[in-house]
Amino acid sequence: MSTKNGHTNFLVTGGGGFIGSHLAEALVKRGKSVRVLDNFSTGHRANLDHLAGKIELIEGDIRNEATLQQACAGIDVVFHEAAIPSVPRSVREPEVNHDVNVNGTFRVLLAARDAGVRRVVYAASSSAYGEIGTSAKIEDQTPNPLSPYAVAKLVGEYYCQVFASVYGLETVALRYFNVFGPRQDPSSPYSGVISKFVTSLLTGQTPKIFGDGEQSRDFTYIGNVIDANMRAAESAAAVGHVINVGTASRTTLNQLLAELQQIIGTTLTPEYAEPRAGDVRHSLADLTRAAELLGYEPQTDLTTGLRQTVEWYREQTS
Repeated sequence: MSTKNGHTNFLVTGGGGFIGSHLAEALVKRGKSVRVLDNFSTGHRANLDHLAGKIELIEGDIRNEATLQQACAGIDVVFHEAAIPSVPRSVREPEVNHDVNVNGTFRVLLAARDAGVRRVVYAASSSAYGEIGTSAKIEDQTPNPLSPYAVAKLVGEYYCQVFASVYGLETVALRYFNVFGPRQDPSSPYSGVISKFVTSLLTGQTPKIFGDGEQSRDFTYIGNVIDANMRAAESAAAVGHVINVGTASRTTLNQLLAELQQIIGTTLTPEYAEPRAGDVRHSLADLTRAAELLGYEPQTDLTTGLRQTVEWYREQTS
């Protein structure tokens, strides 16, 4: 990879993961110079197979200083997606969650600062809000994290803001709301609900809902998230800010399952289980700040996103 010479060089941490691989792909499509850092603990090499020869891949851990120095050398913009992205897993394994999501993020910011990186776009999480009623979550509300994962993601935001104000490293924190789409791994017990629902329905297995299914989420198609990231890499107004990325519409899990059954053509009765510790009841994004600072508005609605996602999983299972 060539160093800074008039064109922008990008690093995607966690680039073998669901969101990270879509980011790497989008950058390659734009003709950008892309480096990916991943240790493949939760990501998959197969997610990058179609980008072979078009990206530089460094296999390594964001907690390793030498690896990060190598990864950040000559980079202008870092998309920091590497994380252990799971509320239930953070409840079961709080130490690992803290080490990767807090210490790892801190090390990424340090390495970026020391390498002269211009900007870090950080994958924050709507879980930072916790339980604040059914109304839309606004960025200046007081956070109320309910899980170790939510705390860790919030600490990352605070570090981003401090690195922007103290060290002049441009940072933007994007609070993702329930991202879904192709390449989301359904095989993990900690996977997103949509990937689990889709694969259950396609294979005729009983879908499982934790709680009564009336909890609601702002399900956000991956294409919308990639668009927000591209805007966050460019926008001068966004520096130092925390910004919601969602669709400003909420769907209960029961409604979601009904819509997926309609798309797939199944009529399976779900199994209801005990609610999970750390899960919030309702989640909905206010997008005022995203519109003002990024010019962002969601381009893909839930139904379109679900259809595209189902199509991808169908291809995988066949």
